[in-house]
Amino acid sequence: MAYTSSLFAPTAFHTNKPRFSPVSTKPKTTRTVTVASIPPFSTASATDVSLFDGTTLAVIGGGSVAALAAALSLTDPERRRRLQAEEVGGGDKEVVKEYFNNSGFQRWKKIYGETDDVNKVQRDIRLGHSKTVENVLKMLKDEGSLEGVTVCDAGCGTGSLAIPLAKEGAIVSASDISAAMVAEAEKQAKEQLQAVGENAAPMLPKFEVKDLESLDGKYDTVVCLDVLIHYPQSKADGMIAHLASLAEKRLILSFAPKTFYYDLLKRVGELFPGPSKATRAYLHAEADVERALKKVGWRINKRGLITTQFYFARLVEAIPA
Repeated sequence: MAYTSSLFAPTAFHTNKPRFSPVSTKPKTTRTVTVASIPPFSTASATDVSLFDGTTLAVIGGGSVAALAAALSLTDPERRRRLQAEEVGGGDKEVVKEYFNNSGFQRWKKIYGETDDVNKVQRDIRLGHSKTVENVLKMLKDEGSLEGVTVCDAGCGTGSLAIPLAKEGAIVSASDISAAMVAEAEKQAKEQLQAVGENAAPMLPKFEVKDLESLDGKYDTVVCLDVLIHYPQSKADGMIAHLASLAEKRLILSFAPKTFYYDLLKRVGELFPGPSKATRAYLHAEADVERALKKVGWRINKRGLITTQFYFARLVEAIPA
């Protein structure tokens, strides 16, 4: 990853020790402190900005803030989003389906897999996603054995959660909007869920190509990880309500939290649209998700935050109120 030379340019702060006597002959004392200076906005990339914490952003000089505000005001991410939808002849769902069946599938297959052919950002996102999966498994196993527990994995991707659940004895129904993702998940499941010695092979998850709205049935637990980021809150409300209607005991969701800091990083990232940024990204305020759950008679029982340098997700477990 390349940084601008100004990012680590030393900045000297001088503090003069006050003289307590008008006739003092003590020389002034100069103390030099070296810090990492903030790159000018014109040379900062989206990756550079993501390295700053909230405090750093809060103390950017007035000129830099003005430049940032001006640049953001000139961007038109909504226009790019409309063009994306027009290209595939539909809205958010069609854009997501097209992306994850083509270039997005290749990209995320690498991220979710074990190949070394990933860059620093992709490796970091892999770490963040794996932490989310680990936390979900812990949430589920804290309540006891998963043997015979029915689980709906909505938006299963390449099976990163469905397969470990099956290994624990859960009866898993896994689905994804992408046929390519489902095919890869089935392939991975058959390779990993083999009989070991005298032990019988775990039951293979049932994989289907479905969007969230098409899911039906009843399950002890419904899990939906890293999917809501593709849909605005107006649509997410309906999806949350539908997922809750499928769950008997609990619903586990992860989503990108909407805060001032994360929203700013997202908007700055939109200044630098690259070929891999082929889907819309929506952040969701935790209060909005909680409101959607309360509306259908559910309440949040557990919550957590998973963060790495390039991955951040709020994880909540909801149960009937």
